[in-house]
Amino acid sequence: MINDFNDFCTWMYMVTDDIWLKIAPFFKRSGPRPACPDSELLAMALIGECRGWDVETEMLSHWQEHRDLFPVIPTQSRFNRRRRGWMPAFNLIRRVILQCLDIAQDHQCVMDSLPLPVVQFHLVPSSPATSLWRANGSTFGRVPSKKQTIFGYKLHLLIAMNGVILDFELAPAHETDLEVGFELLSEHTDLQVLGDKAYISAAKAAQLWQENRVVLKTIPRRNQQKQLPRTTQRLFNAVRQMIETVNAQLSNQFHIEVNHAHTFWGLCTRLYTKLAAHTLCIYISRLLGKPAFLQIKALAFPI
Repeated sequence: MINDFNDFCTWMYMVTDDIWLKIAPFFKRSGPRPACPDSELLAMALIGECRGWDVETEMLSHWQEHRDLFPVIPTQSRFNRRRRGWMPAFNLIRRVILQCLDIAQDHQCVMDSLPLPVVQFHLVPSSPATSLWRANGSTFGRVPSKKQTIFGYKLHLLIAMNGVILDFELAPAHETDLEVGFELLSEHTDLQVLGDKAYISAAKAAQLWQENRVVLKTIPRRNQQKQLPRTTQRLFNAVRQMIETVNAQLSNQFHIEVNHAHTFWGLCTRLYTKLAAHTLCIYISRLLGKPAFLQIKALAFPI
């Protein structure tokens, strides 16, 4: 039962600590044991992302007010360094949780992408960070849904019909949804996937079916001869609302489209943390017997 923010933190820590005890042997530590245990630091980062505290100074400032929950608060530089060091751990936590979620075994999925700009468009020519991001694959890319061009990446998501993020891929912004989606789906088998018009390709769909037993369904464009019945189109549109819900959670609660990282690996660490936090919240909601579509913000309880 979760009644307040303290209860939420307790649940998040208990689940994180339980998983960390199982995966810790895979991660080597050098030097003395830190005053702030690894499981507590992981939990603080995950809870902070649920609350939208995606700037280290803001997050640590809030945790200073909750020393009853986490007595030892690392300095900003140490917190940031340790969190980057445990980047693979956040993704492994997410994967372990997926194995525990029965709803993650759904073979019906949807695909979509989210823009991740790393430098504001008008600052790209003059920003000294531009060359660094270019060296790590950042490019200009068009976002048709928002009618804008960004400099950075796109996060491509494979989501089960119940809202669980099954897999993802980060790609340069110029790469098409079709090419990245095809690459992502090639790692899976026995799925039925619904995509928007950006994923239309009879050749790619045929290859996915022949090699991976993946059925990729899309709504035909208006200028195509073969059209779906209106009832089927309405069903497609209703299902697509689910991924819009997940996108809204990631954007509004987890601020996934806002970049505060200074390096590519810092960006990856933040993405892993946000996606793991989203999956963890759904897992807790299932443990409590609440719907899988539970709004993540309702669990975080504003302070």
